Amino acid sequence: MDRIYFSRPYLAGMEYTNINASLATTSWHGDGDFTRRATAWLLDRTKAQGALLTTSCTHALELAAILLHLGPGDEVIVPSFTFSATATAIVSRGATPVFVDIEPTTLNVDPAAVEAAVTERTKAVFVVHYAGVACDLDAIQTIADRHQLAIVEDNAHGIGAYLRGQHLGTFGTFGTQSWHDTKNVTSGEGGALLINDGQYLERAEIIREKGTNRAVFLRGQVDKYTWVDEGSSYLPSDLLAALLLAQFQRFEEIQDRRQYVWHSYADGLPAWAREQGVDLMHVPADREQPAHMFYIVMPTHADQDGLISHLREQEIVATFHYQPLDSAPAGIRLGRTPSPCTVSADRSARLVRLPLHAGMSKVDTHRVLEAVTSYRSAS
Repeated sequence: MDRIYFSRPYLAGMEYTNINASLATTSWHGDGDFTRRATAWLLDRTKAQGALLTTSCTHALELAAILLHLGPGDEVIVPSFTFSATATAIVSRGATPVFVDIEPTTLNVDPAAVEAAVTERTKAVFVVHYAGVACDLDAIQTIADRHQLAIVEDNAHGIGAYLRGQHLGTFGTFGTQSWHDTKNVTSGEGGALLINDGQYLERAEIIREKGTNRAVFLRGQVDKYTWVDEGSSYLPSDLLAALLLAQFQRFEEIQDRRQYVWHSYADGLPAWAREQGVDLMHVPADREQPAHMFYIVMPTHADQDGLISHLREQEIVATFHYQPLDSAPAGIRLGRTPSPCTVSADRSARLVRLPLHAGMSKVDTHRVLEAVTSYRSAS
């Protein structure tokens, strides 16, 4: 019996063509032709004011933190239920992540918890669109406006996700994307910073290019470039951009395949879920999810372990997700948690993510459904 993996990168067909074309050039460094073409695709898809490819979503978050002048004494509110990179980008500037709880339905940051955590030291809110489903941006924006806070959208899960027709990552001052090989489209590792306030465009280019004004030099706007600001090497190779563009060029195909799996789960699991006391992933009506993941919330922690083991016995790989950052060793040492993140802890102990990737066949999908619905709760 072949194993069904939780996630696998998908070869869409143009990868070797693009990489060979890039190898045939004399310039493999960043900001070559493939970088420009991939960036143009991203801007057209998201309608952001600006976009910069980066070496990871983590680096995009770090770029956002630098652009916001975060530093020692500053606080940034983040959901506890997220990947460590959302917090490490803040810590890298000497600022303090303030961990708050999530809503029980979408598993996105709870606006009431954000409001309660604001102090005179709060400078920004880093929100996460969990599973590519938009958080309550209207409520978060109202809070941000009232307290003059910046919003950074960690949209690592959300390429192709929308709220009322607007692409996620374009509501806050900045948005970040991930091209890790677990994401819908991938360059193995990689990311992007979406810039939604034009005043940051020029400085973002400088920080990304080791603090130099090389970007304006390459455009012929100055006759030489020099060191003008702080920065680091956040620029990916054009070889990686060639791989990424190949995925972009087949984006609709990739999404169609992933959406088939997602909707098969959404249509095939409700009766079993009601019978077993399982909660299925929830998508509010005004939000368009990108088929990044399909998760279920089991009745108990024992059932989380039980279902994962049950599927493993049938050569199907499912997995849990984030361990809450407020209780992590580094979160305790480097962050602050004004109120217990009880929902984060509860969902972390009960959530199971099912296999979902573009390489899954209809047979694979049916096999997962049969295996899941054959499980019976231990409670």
